[in-house]
This record gives sequence, structure tokens and C-alpha cells, in this order.
Amino acid sequence: MATLLHRLGLASVRHRILVTIAWLVALAAVAVGAGTLSGATANSFSIPGQESTTALSLMKERFGDASAGATVQVVLEAPAGQKITDPANAPKVAQIVAALGKLPGAAGATNPLDPKAPAVSRDQIAAYSSVTYPVQPSEVTDEQRDAINVALTQARTTGLTVEARGEALSNPADIGGASEILGVVVALIVLALTYGSLIAAGMNLLTAIVGVGIGAAGIVTLTGFTELQSTTPILAVMLGLAVGIDYALFIVTRFRHELRRGLPVDAAAAMSVGTAGAAVVTAGLTVVIALAGLSVVGIPFLSEMGIAAAATIVIAVLVAITLVPAILGFIGERALPRKLRGTPAPAATARPASVGAYAPAHAAASSAATAADDLPVGRGFIRGWARLVTEQRWLSLIVAVAALAVIAVPFFSMKTTLAQRAAEGTTQARAQAIIDSRFGPGVSTPLLVLIDGPKSAGHATGVQKQVATLPDVAMALPARPNRDGSAALITIIPASGPEDQKTVDLVHAIRDRVADADGAKVYVTGNTAVSIDVSQKLNDALPVYLGLVVGLAFVLLVLVFRSLLVPVVGVLGFLLTIGAAFGATVAVFQWGWAADAVNAGSTGPILSLAPIIIVGILFGLAMDYQVFLVSRMHEAHAHGAAPQHAIVTGFRQAAPVVIAAATIMFAVFAAFVPEGNDTIKPIAFALAVGIAFDAFIVRMIAVPAALALLGRSAWWLPSWLRWLPELDVEGAALERHPPSVGGAHASPDRVPAGA
Repeated sequence: MATLLHRLGLASVRHRILVTIAWLVALAAVAVGAGTLSGATANSFSIPGQESTTALSLMKERFGDASAGATVQVVLEAPAGQKITDPANAPKVAQIVAALGKLPGAAGATNPLDPKAPAVSRDQIAAYSSVTYPVQPSEVTDEQRDAINVALTQARTTGLTVEARGEALSNPADIGGASEILGVVVALIVLALTYGSLIAAGMNLLTAIVGVGIGAAGIVTLTGFTELQSTTPILAVMLGLAVGIDYALFIVTRFRHELRRGLPVDAAAAMSVGTAGAAVVTAGLTVVIALAGLSVVGIPFLSEMGIAAAATIVIAVLVAITLVPAILGFIGERALPRKLRGTPAPAATARPASVGAYAPAHAAASSAATAADDLPVGRGFIRGWARLVTEQRWLSLIVAVAALAVIAVPFFSMKTTLAQRAAEGTTQARAQAIIDSRFGPGVSTPLLVLIDGPKSAGHATGVQKQVATLPDVAMALPARPNRDGSAALITIIPASGPEDQKTVDLVHAIRDRVADADGAKVYVTGNTAVSIDVSQKLNDALPVYLGLVVGLAFVLLVLVFRSLLVPVVGVLGFLLTIGAAFGATVAVFQWGWAADAVNAGSTGPILSLAPIIIVGILFGLAMDYQVFLVSRMHEAHAHGAAPQHAIVTGFRQAAPVVIAAATIMFAVFAAFVPEGNDTIKPIAFALAVGIAFDAFIVRMIAVPAALALLGRSAWWLPSWLRWLPELDVEGAALERHPPSVGGAHASPDRVPAGA
């Protein structure tokens, strides 16, 4: 692989103009496709084959698609001491309903005071009007949402309390907003400080933006041909931007080292792709496998999200090994700080240093002591930190594990749901509060019992009476048959809200106690039932998927390090990262701790699909840092260094780039927390804190301390496993036998900058 990547890098830098034009044409093409071919996205979640999903399909066949469009529920409440039905307030309600019916794009608005279909609370203090749109929620335009808000403002001048809720008011996930801009700005600052060159930092950032732009625009284009979740593009942007910047960072860092040791620009670019590029391909493949592995849980919408995000990672890898070397060919020595341009590195360091990529145990290099000195000035803190952790290994390990264990405690009380709460202080939250207090918490999300079959009408009466006697049932409305009598529908109003355990128990009670009859089959469905079913499926799939990725991590680390104990340390570190990330997310987004500080919006149970997505992404990124950091330690040990000295040596070489990469990842993910939508916020927060915990606590403290405790036994491999292949994850063959580039592979002559 290393030789192939070297050739690819050399071809890219030599044909830099053609490669750059090809990528820009690809970006323009998918951008045009996104603007002309994109379609609507979905805001609902369902799993084929489940009872609630099957019942929804039957309802559409028997009763028609009553949920084909978006809706807004406008809630009206009378002033204190008055009723909404008073002669003074009834005309105001009629006036407001008439205005709502004339909203741009609206199909109509119901009158809550209509005697034939009243929508008034029992105490007659509140009522609600349903405004319908003949389009999906994601197709409601910003102008139409603005018109709703203007109508609400005008309605409030009547003296009534007027609020609104509904999916038509929810803004879809936008790409290119404040979140991305904030993440890019922070990444640029970190890159500029790391490189000491704005040109290198800007190049790194621009190549990552090209990659994520192609990936995101491609996904948006795909929505015109298949239905995708509205959060899929923004998830791909968030992940693609973070890894795209990091992968380019590895390539550029290696390129700068090759320039410093005297290679020409073309040879340096080719060598960086052949060595660091192999690491990028390995890291990208790990993340892709983790994301594509979401398909194994058998949930279609989750598989689509995982594959879409994985495709963005593939594009980021391709950009790193083709476009990045091409652009490096343009900027040449300007990738170095001004004071280092044209100044060869000292003779002692003129060798293939492996900073910025993975270094295998068998990499050809000078002694470990020389490798330890092959570092820029100014890393005394890193070396001192490594020595402190390894010398105080018991204390370091105990403190790190204890800290993460404490943070992980809230994880054991995590609750999940698909029902999303409106952010506090919004009109949606105020409308929901009025509905809950005046109509009851179960009114907004009723359960639907479908009786299907030729004898459904006769069986429905008995079902309605039986359900009405169950605990937590506030009301069981009479059965409503369809036109041909082949089905009947019963609406059940629970006494508790959709997130309450009592509602979950009610769904299970109906399914367990209400039996089918000959010619009449009973189903329980509705948004609440769908949410319960999907959440249960996701919760059941999480341990299976976690076991899959942990097993994959163990096998990967065994192949890379040819050791059993190092993989055990890596896997246990990953589990600590996952536990702490979930614990912090539950504390903030479920318990409400520091929710205002991160602009969490609403608090309550975690979105059901968040945990499994977080596990997949964090797995790939954690293994990236584990292999990168520990492989440098392994290299030093293989060259004869004592165990503790090998840890310090490897730590000094790898830690600075890990810190820079993790800081960028943290910044990109964290930027989506205050400005993201309610679906993205908890995922972005968990990824941000997970990266911080993994890079700065697990990899910087726990792993070196644990390896110091294990000593030489850390690298032990049983004889019966020594047949396993050795993975050259950095291209050691290139370092042992550098390929010829233009007849001189290590000539100190330089290609002019920008050539």
C-alpha cells in the first residue's frame, strides 16, 4: 500500500494543476446537483416490520393518508377569570382562525368552537386550531414560518394568549451556518499556531472544506432520489470537516519534516503520502467500517445515516492523498515558517522522521535515543509530562480512571426517546405547557388502536370498553370505522405524557391484554407507539453494536502492535471514553446541569438514535489516537529502549500532533452545540467531550501510565499468535528503501517554492 500511495502522491504533485481542476469540477458538479436535484428530507423515524409501523401502513390503506402534510397547532387561552367560549372571546377566536386560514401555503385552519368538531378544554379556558399544509415539514419555507410568527403576534393583540407548536415550525438542519463558521475559525487558529505558517494553515483548511463540500452536496443531491433523514447532511458535514482537517494535518506535518531533511518538494509530497498517507487510509478505513457497521443493527434510517457519513469520510481520505499533495506542490517551501525556509535540518535529524503519522514497530530509523532528540525545540513540557505520568504511574492511572468513572455515573440513569422537547422559552414550549395543563399531557400524542379485518366493527366495541378500564387511560374515544367496514380506529388519550414510563407500560398492556378475534386483528400505533418501538429497538441494538466495535478494536490493535495487553489497554480506554461521554451528555441534556451554559435548549430523555451514532464515531476517532500514540512508543521499544524510556520517547514524538488534532476535532464538534438543532446538539456535545476525554485523559494519562505498569509484558504476544501478519500502517518499506524520484530520492536540491 505504501508504494502505491507514494506513486499516487507523486502523480498528484506532478500533475497538480490537473488534479486541482478535477476536484474543483467535482465540487461544482455536486453543488449544481444539490441546487437542482435535491428533494425533501424526512423528520420522522420508523422501522419496517414493527407493529406500530405496520399499523400506520394499514391505516393509510384503510383510511387514507391523513398525515400527508405538515401541521401547526395554534393554542388559544383566555385571560384569567374568563373562558375562551365567552361571548366577548368567541369572535376573537373566529377572527384569528380566519387569519390563520389565509396564511401563505396553508390548506386551511380548523375552528375550535365548531360544535361538530370542538377542540376546547374541559374548563373551557383554552382551545386550539390546527393549521395544515399540503407539503412535508421539511418543505415548509422560511417565509411561511415567518408568516406564522407574524400571525401569532397579531393574534396576541386581541388579549388572548396565543402560542403555536407543530412540526411545520421546526427548522430543518441547515448547512453553512454559524456552527460551521465557528468551527472553521477555531481550526484555523489551531492550525496557524501548530504550523507557524498561515499559508499552510489556510491550505489545510481549504482542502478539508473542498472534501466536506463535495460530500455534503452529494448527500443533498441524493435526497432527490431517495428519502433521507434531515439530520444526515449536517452529521456528515460535522464529521467530514473534523476528519478532513485532521487528515490533512497529518500529511502536511510529514511533508514539512521531509522538506526539513532535504527532500525536494515533489519527493517530499510523495513521501508524505506514502507514509503519513498510509496512516490516513488506515484511520479513515477504521472510521468507515465503524459507520458502515451501523447497518448490522437492521434499522434502515440508521444505516442510511451511517453510509452517508462513511461516504464523506472516504472523500476526505481521497482529498488528503491527492488534492493535498497537489496543493503542497504549489506552495512548496512556504509550508514552512519563514525562518526555516531554505535551511536544511541538522544532520542528526536528516532521516525519515515519522511525526504526523503512525510509526510501526519495524520502521527503519536510528536509535531510540536519537529519535527522542529528533524534535523541534519547545517540547520540554511534553517530555516532563510523560516522565511525570510514567514515574507516578499508579497515581496517574487511578486518578484518570476515577475521574472518568465519576463522570460516567449519570450514564446508568440514561433514558431515550424519539419525542423531542421544544426549547425552553419558545412559543412551542409555551404551547405545549398550555396543552398539558388544560387538556392533559396525553392529548398532544394520543395512542391509536387499529382493528383490521372484515369483523373489525363488531370487535372494536369490546376493545374500546376493555382499553378504557386499563390504568393510565384518560379517555378511550368510540371506535371510528372506515367506509367499507374493513377496519376501525380507536383514539386513546393517555393520562401521562409520551416520555412517561406509565405511557410505555400502557402500550405494552394493550398489546398483552387485548386479544385478536376471528377476522379482526388489533394493532397499537401512533407517534408515541412508534417512538417506543424504535427506542426499544435502538436500545437492544446498542450492546450488540458496542460488542462489534470493541471486538474490531481489539483485532485491529493486535494486528498493529502484535500484542495482547496493549489492545486490552486500548479497549478499556475506549470504554472509559464512551462511559464518560454518555455520562456528561446525560448530566447536561437529561438532568439539565449547565444546560444554559451550552445552550442545550431543552432537557429530557436523550434522542434514541444518539447513543449508537456516538459509539460508532468515537470508536473510529479513539482508535486513530491510540494507534498513532502507542505506535511511536512501540517503535522506540523495538529499537532497544527500556520500557519507560520508550514511552517517554514515543509520547514526545506523537503527543503534540495528537493534541493539535484533538483540539481541532473538539472545536468543530463543540461549535455545533450552541447553534445546532435539537437533534444535533446532544450528538455534537457527546462527540466533543468524548474527544477531549479520550485524547487528554485516556491517551495522555491512562494509557502511558498503564503501559509503564505493564513494562516489557505490554508487548508480549503468545507464540500461537505469531503467525498473524504485520500491518505496515506507515510505510516502513519506503523508509528502508526510499524510491527514486527523478533519479535522486534524497537530493538536497530544492524545487523552487510554488513550482
